[in-house]
Amino acid sequence: MISGFCWPQSGVAKDKISLFCRSTETNVRAEVIRQGLKDKLVWSTDRLRADTKSETDGVNQHGCDWDLGTELSIQSDWPSGFYLVRFETARSETAEAYFVVRSQKPLDAILVLSTSTWAAYNNWGGPSFYTGSHVSSFERPLPKGFLAKEDLHRFRIARVVDWSRSDRQDYKNLGYSTWCMAAGWANWELLFVRWAERNGITLGYATSSDLDTGCELLEGYPAYVSVGHDEYWSKGMRDAVETYVDEGGNAAFFSGNTAFWQARFEDSYKKLVSYKTSIKEDPYFDEPSAPLLSTMWSDPLVGRPENQMTGVSFSRGGYARMQNSPRGDGGYQVMDPEHWIFSGLDLKKGDSLGAEGVVVGYECDGCVFVEDESGVRVTGEDGTPLDFSVIAAAPARLWETQDGPDALDENYIGELNWVAERIGGVDNEETRGLFDHGHAVMGIFRRKKGSVFTTGCTDWAYGLETKDVNQVTKNVMERFILGK
Repeated sequence: MISGFCWPQSGVAKDKISLFCRSTETNVRAEVIRQGLKDKLVWSTDRLRADTKSETDGVNQHGCDWDLGTELSIQSDWPSGFYLVRFETARSETAEAYFVVRSQKPLDAILVLSTSTWAAYNNWGGPSFYTGSHVSSFERPLPKGFLAKEDLHRFRIARVVDWSRSDRQDYKNLGYSTWCMAAGWANWELLFVRWAERNGITLGYATSSDLDTGCELLEGYPAYVSVGHDEYWSKGMRDAVETYVDEGGNAAFFSGNTAFWQARFEDSYKKLVSYKTSIKEDPYFDEPSAPLLSTMWSDPLVGRPENQMTGVSFSRGGYARMQNSPRGDGGYQVMDPEHWIFSGLDLKKGDSLGAEGVVVGYECDGCVFVEDESGVRVTGEDGTPLDFSVIAAAPARLWETQDGPDALDENYIGELNWVAERIGGVDNEETRGLFDHGHAVMGIFRRKKGSVFTTGCTDWAYGLETKDVNQVTKNVMERFILGK
């Protein structure tokens, strides 16, 4: 078997990136490829030194203590982007790693990859946040399928409910991780990057930990972009984005389950920590430290609902096209067809948008809204700003504990139960009933000097090749980048 990782996760021109690889073979081939609309090989070697020592326990929390394979310098002609590192043995065994090249000047928009969420789902070398751990080391490989995957549209989590027996067998034969459809570059961000480059949009790239370091990362960019499954956010990440928007920046969340859990970076950004529902085990479970408690941002102890940043929350959304959740047609019901978001599309109220690409799938964010003779309006009771415009929506549902898949830890608490207990005050049938009919909500609002748009779903990127999703995305990006 072969595996590898890079450290640090990102850098700029002239910075050095260390490549680490473990294999039964002493020397392996390695190549570095910038991925986008067209992949480009930028570096390779046939003699990367591989570590052959046996793995030790606890690497999921403490990281891999491997001998250095090689160190490379980021070249000045390498554009900002995602750089896939592919390792290969003489027997054609392969593994992937990555690093990000940041831009040293503002470009059209900055895409911050959901690397903290990748870490939360990483079960390489030990349990993830979903199988029993509260700590995840960044200094280790990601499981197979997180960074590279065949047939992205076929092997996506919102399609599993429709898989045939041959689909399941093919997925198993490819050796992908059980969790690789829930997190990773190959699921959502790669699709968006290809769309952006096809449409002439030049992106700057960064990681979650880059964003945590402060709002300086975003300075000069007209638009900040989140794509796919962007679930785990630190205080520094939120502070940076909210300050950026308040000062006139625009944020586009083509993502879902966004900033549902608060997490903390520790050990010089080498580790991510989140206790989620095990809040009493968190050292920050005390009144002075409660705002840093690593649980839901919407928890009363934290007191900072993510709705304030994105307009929506997973606590008012849930799952779609998953087990024990609404199937729908994969699209939104249009509620405000005259909104500029839909310019260039011939839509009427009640039309379906995004169904061809099945964009309303997996995890969705919503808000509390009512519809009467005056139209659709939010109530604000969940923290959603009162000027948030609901322009499309679709049904979603939070899971109760018994609804979750078998792969989850035995101590898993369903989000519906946890939301009822923490936000509703008690986990009983009556309180769960207040939260179990959620929505994926597409909408927009102003936050001081800037604007925020959200799709309220993880799977928006899968519709980018279709007319309606392509047009909406173009409208948002052009308005946010050019200020039209």
